[in-house]
Amino acid sequence: MKTLDCTGLNCPEPVLRTKAHLEKETQEAFIVLVDNEASRENVLRFARSQGCGASFATGDDNTFIITLVPGDNSKSADTFHADDYRCNLLTGDNLVYVLPSDTMGRGSSELGWALLQTYVTTIAEVSPLPSHILLYNGGVKLVAIKGKALEALQKLEEKGVIVWVCGTCLEFFKLEDTRQVGSITNMYDIMSTMVSAGKVVSPF
Repeated sequence: MKTLDCTGLNCPEPVLRTKAHLEKETQEAFIVLVDNEASRENVLRFARSQGCGASFATGDDNTFIITLVPGDNSKSADTFHADDYRCNLLTGDNLVYVLPSDTMGRGSSELGWALLQTYVTTIAEVSPLPSHILLYNGGVKLVAIKGKALEALQKLEEKGVIVWVCGTCLEFFKLEDTRQVGSITNMYDIMSTMVSAGKVVSPF
């Protein structure tokens, strides 16, 4: 079985090499070796997005052995965006905003939606700007539904703020094709970003 040795490589390089091999060898199963959890999760997420069977085992020297089996219903490579698989290292003094819902506060969901729209818009007016904005569960609706929050997130991304959106949550709400801002991420990246942040802020 062919083995791609991607140890020592940072994201998104392991995914890029996996993609290139998958495009050449569309039928044969192969192995990808990586040496960090972020690369492991990104390769697994990419493979499954392409219709591949994917599993992993832990090898020696903290390596991960990922076995990929190409499927018959792989998605088009046109849906691939390298930035969705990029790992961003944090400095430890950064600010991170977490948005796990599409409403703010309790009582009226209509009022909660309006409040959160204003909240996200106000992020740009508060110093310092965050390094990341993390959206999961109902929060992912903010990147797909028209409103002040969507416009504000687009402007923040243009200013260099990293907007990460939970891929599983987009799939749950069937919003994969309507995302207009941000990069798809996974739970490992969300947790790593929160743990490494200097400060985490959330309206909830």
